[in-house]
Amino acid sequence: MKIENGGARPPGAPSYLPTDGSVIRPYLLLLIFFLASCAAPDTRHRVVISTHEQRLALLDRGNLMANYPISTSKFGLGDWPGSSRTPLGELEVADKIGDRAPPGTVFKDRRRTGEVVAIDSPGRDPIVTRILWLRGRESQNANAYARMIYIHGTPEERNIGLPASYGCVRMRSSDIINLYEIVGRGAKVTIVDAPLAAVVPGLTSGTQLVATDPGTAVR
Repeated sequence: MKIENGGARPPGAPSYLPTDGSVIRPYLLLLIFFLASCAAPDTRHRVVISTHEQRLALLDRGNLMANYPISTSKFGLGDWPGSSRTPLGELEVADKIGDRAPPGTVFKDRRRTGEVVAIDSPGRDPIVTRILWLRGRESQNANAYARMIYIHGTPEERNIGLPASYGCVRMRSSDIINLYEIVGRGAKVTIVDAPLAAVVPGLTSGTQLVATDPGTAVR
């Protein structure tokens, strides 16, 4: 039953919409734009990690943006399953976990437990605050994703700057929050056993990097 002259639609009568798609099209375009923006990999930023210096550099379009002290594995370097070692080579950010979680929020199996742990709490060493889950892009780090190698926050901030992890890359909560907000999925992550100056443009020596205030942006 078609309504004529703007009359009221009787109860139970079907409503009619334009058949040319003019009502649906704007919403469809918004959905396509949203999905495309979510799926697009981060090609702007790159993370370079030096296990030699226990430092992490963040690059924006190849320019040094910030650097942070970190902690890699106390068991050394490698990627075989069960080794608890930190893999080397080219990787990428496969997933991000922890949006808007308070600093110190504990994660188990990448899910919030509801607990918040203070910095350097005695006897506590969980994954906290944020998680950047890494995927290997080479044969030398092909197991990284299955091994659950992350860049993540740690309450053991007293050990940052020293090899102390079980394979992951640990950061202070304030630093991982900063990194998490900048780096997107798909961003390249390079882990090297060499000074950052050998990989990062704008650094002339390891001494220059260490002298920079930890976690501050490089102007």
